[in-house]
Amino acid sequence: MRLLPVVVTLLLTVAVAYYIYIPLPDDIQEPWKLMLLDAGFRATMQVAFVIQWLGFGNYIQSIRSSTEGIEGVGVAVVGSDSGWGVKPGVRVSDTTFDGVSVRVYEPPAGGEGHLRRAVMYFHGGGWALCSAKKGSYDAIARLMSDELNAVVVSVEYRLYPEVRFPEPYLDCLSAAKFFLSPEVLARYSVDPERVAVSGDSAGGNLAAAVAQQISTDDSMSVKFSVQALIYPVLQALDFHTPSYLENQAMPILSRTLMVQFWMQYLDAEPSLLHLLLANNHSSLHQSAITPELRARLDWTVLLPPKYRKNFKPVVVETGSQEVVKEVPGLLDVRAALLLAGPEVLGKCPRAYVLTCEYDVLRDDGLMYVRRLQDAGVSVTNDHYDDGFHGCLSFSFWPTHFKVGKRALRGYFSWLQKNL
Repeated sequence: MRLLPVVVTLLLTVAVAYYIYIPLPDDIQEPWKLMLLDAGFRATMQVAFVIQWLGFGNYIQSIRSSTEGIEGVGVAVVGSDSGWGVKPGVRVSDTTFDGVSVRVYEPPAGGEGHLRRAVMYFHGGGWALCSAKKGSYDAIARLMSDELNAVVVSVEYRLYPEVRFPEPYLDCLSAAKFFLSPEVLARYSVDPERVAVSGDSAGGNLAAAVAQQISTDDSMSVKFSVQALIYPVLQALDFHTPSYLENQAMPILSRTLMVQFWMQYLDAEPSLLHLLLANNHSSLHQSAITPELRARLDWTVLLPPKYRKNFKPVVVETGSQEVVKEVPGLLDVRAALLLAGPEVLGKCPRAYVLTCEYDVLRDDGLMYVRRLQDAGVSVTNDHYDDGFHGCLSFSFWPTHFKVGKRALRGYFSWLQKNL
């Protein structure tokens, strides 16, 4: 009987190690840290799905509840052991821009007779998770305001399951138009020639969408001077790009999870998951998907050879005819930004696009770089060969990923020089 506790402990240890361990590429630094982070995320997701199955609300709401405590400590650690040395002078205020909740960060320097630059930021989280006011997003905004001497407006747009597309986009667009009005910019002592729009992941999608719309709106007297997109999600027609296949099981964003986020955002039935994963929704028999539209996200042409490798495009002949009709957002350029024509892209501001090698969204970003360049837009592509999705948000406690810190530094450096 004395051996029983030892055996049980050993079995539990093996079981935990088996759950945590996943094979990772050799280029990934701090692999065990990433494994632990991913295991925690997977466990949270699985528990949330069980809670939903038991009838206690949507799984997204359960995830939000379980992460509130962790997100709340972000501000406390930014100025302590984060290594960034944030000054305490950033002034933070919560307000609304045209009915949309925002948090405004104002730097200690300037503002009294001195015009400052500004950044409007949209957070990531699959249009369902995270907050502009908590955790790493609050920390990043404070750092950005301090280091760039910039007014930072972080937008708390509405999320799934409370709303679906196009509501998050419309929230962001309304807030952007309000902020870009000369009266509001003057109120915050912002130089109208130095205003950026930025975001990561789903927020990168929203930032690109708002940038496209504002750029083509002749009624706007002030427009964004630059756009900075961090591993943005930009299309939902091809889930067989090389990066979707290479990184389909990578932390923190798997291929299946990204498709689920798309389906939630576009209000698609869960039963369509297997059709989208198989690219049946973009079959050749879909008359609404013209050859011109297909060419706008043809990775066999738009990606450099080093990323195409030996992958072959997956184009289904017949597929499901009704999916595009049931989910019109798949072809809505306000959601799928790679579908925009060159006449729209050519009016967009100069761009910064951060991409990571080990990210299902890598090729979305790289294709957008090429599309913008072909349209005559100046683009800087900051690619991290050891990066993974979400790394920039994991620059702070408790993860402190080195690649995240480098990515954040590169992002800030570009804004410092170009805004």
